[in-house]
Amino acid sequence: MKRSFKGNFTQQEPIPEAGIEAALAVLGHGRLHRYNLAEGETGEVALLEEEFAAFTGAKYALAVASGGYAMGCALRAVGVKAGDKVLSNGFTLAPVPGAIASVGAEPVFVETTEALTIDLDDLAAKAEQSGSKVLLLSHMRGHICDMDALMQICDHAGVAVIEDCAHTMGGGWDGVPSGRHGIVACYSTQTYKHINSGEGGFVVSDDDELMARAIILSGSYMLYPRHKARPPVEVFEKVKYVTPNISGRMDNLRAAILRPQLADLPRQVERWNRLYRVTEESLRNTPGLKVIERDPKEQIVGSSIQVLMPQARPEKIQTVITNCKARGVELKWFGAEVPVAFTSRYDSWRYAPAQRLPKTDAILAQLLDMRLPLTFSEDDCRLIASIIREEVMDAA
Repeated sequence: MKRSFKGNFTQQEPIPEAGIEAALAVLGHGRLHRYNLAEGETGEVALLEEEFAAFTGAKYALAVASGGYAMGCALRAVGVKAGDKVLSNGFTLAPVPGAIASVGAEPVFVETTEALTIDLDDLAAKAEQSGSKVLLLSHMRGHICDMDALMQICDHAGVAVIEDCAHTMGGGWDGVPSGRHGIVACYSTQTYKHINSGEGGFVVSDDDELMARAIILSGSYMLYPRHKARPPVEVFEKVKYVTPNISGRMDNLRAAILRPQLADLPRQVERWNRLYRVTEESLRNTPGLKVIERDPKEQIVGSSIQVLMPQARPEKIQTVITNCKARGVELKWFGAEVPVAFTSRYDSWRYAPAQRLPKTDAILAQLLDMRLPLTFSEDDCRLIASIIREEVMDAA
C-alpha cells in the first residue's frame, strides 16, 4: 500500500505567546490606529519600523497594509506615472504586475532563466528597447539573481530598481540583505510569508525624499514626526503639499503581533533552510525531475521549493499533480492554461499589453512549486519527497 502524507500545506505555526500578549495589550487599551497614542507613547508600528530598518540595514522603514500596497507606494514614490513603462519579471505573482497597473503604468515583462531568476541579457535588451527607467524586480519564490550584475546593467541604463522581497525577507545576496541593492524595497507579512500578520508589508529605503513621499502617501497626514525610522522633518516640507494621501497604514495590532516574530526570524530562517535542504536532497537524482541548483552567493529562505519536469508533456505533469494530491502532497503548476488559486501566468494578466516570452513559457510548462511550512518536520519532508519521487517515476 502506498504511503500518504497527512499534514497541511497551508497551516502556519501559532503566533508566539509574546505576540499574543502584546496584541491583547493593544486590544485592552483600544489604540489600534498608529497615530492614536497616549502621551509619551511611541506605538507598536513606529517601534516595528525602527526594528525592521535595523534588521535590513536600511536608514528608513515604513509599515503598510500589504505587500501589494508597498509596491504601489514605492512605484509612486519613485515617480512612476500613468503611461510609463515598468520592467518586471515574466515569472512572478499577480500582485507585482497588479501594482504596476494600479498606477496606470505598463508592465514590460522580462524573460526567466532555468534558475528561476530574471534573465539579465533580456533585461539589458528590454531596458534599451522600452526606454523604461524603473525595474520592479521580483525575487520570485526566493530565487535571487546575480545582484551585482543586475545593478551594473540598471545603473548603466539609468534604471531605478525597486525590489519585491516578499519571498526573501531574511535572505540575501553575497552577504548583502535582500532589498539593499535597489533604491527602495518592499516586503510582505501576509500569512504565507516569513512573518505573519494576515496582511501587511514594509517599504525600506535610504533615500530621504523618496521615503518622505512614501510616508505621506501611506496616510500620515501631517503626523509624520511621530515616525521614528523616517527622514528629517525638514525633508517633508518639500513634498507634503504635492504628495497625495493614499491611505495604506499598518495598525498597532498587527505590529504588536509582528515584533516578536521579527526578533525570532533568523532562527526561523535556519529552520526553513533545514527543511529545504532535506527536501532538495531527497528529490535529487529522481529520473524525470530536475532540482534547481542555488547559487552559493544566495542566502536563501527555503519556505518553498521548486523543481522542473523537463520535456514532460502537460498530461504527464497533471497526472503527477493529481496522484500526489491523492496522497496528501499539494503541488502547484505554473504551466497550467487557466489560473488556479494563487498561481497564474503572465499571459493571464490581460490588463497588461500582450507579450510573448518563449523562454519563460518553456520553463513554466515544466515548473512544479510546493510550500514548506514550519509546521512540517524533517521526516515529513522526506516522506513528501518520497511520494513525489514515486509518482514522477511511475508517470515516466
